[in-house]
Amino acid sequence: MQVSQILTREVETIRPETTVKEAAQRMRSMDVGSLPVCDGRHLLGMVTDRDITIRITAEGRDPASTPVQVAMTPDVTFVFEDQDVQDAARIMRERQIRRLPVLSRDKQLVGILALGDIATTGQDRLSGDALEQISEPSHSQAQSQSQSGMHA
Repeated sequence: MQVSQILTREVETIRPETTVKEAAQRMRSMDVGSLPVCDGRHLLGMVTDRDITIRITAEGRDPASTPVQVAMTPDVTFVFEDQDVQDAARIMRERQIRRLPVLSRDKQLVGILALGDIATTGQDRLSGDALEQISEPSHSQAQSQSQSGMHA
């Protein structure tokens, strides 16, 4: 099964010059933790609630005047719409991510593939394996937690 068969095509995006405050408000109203940052349909990066916390709030920047471009992660993992769903699940598992931007072969954003989309395929083992790996702390997180005495 190809990613194009199960992805979510109607994707809310945000422009790089939009303020971080507006991005956070849109995330809240949509109840999502990330938004693709696009110039038209060209994917420039992703901005997450964590990006906003770490790169804007923790640095004392003004979210009302700081553009999303400052907060976003520019190097985004993605899949192509004609890739196999199993490839996408493997990428999600290896990179520990729950949502992947989906691009056409001409690198235009065509949708988002969420772990929940994979779960709807009836391939429970595939989505379960991906979720198990995504939910585990990464090696560096586990190491820092053990050094600080924290446990998951």
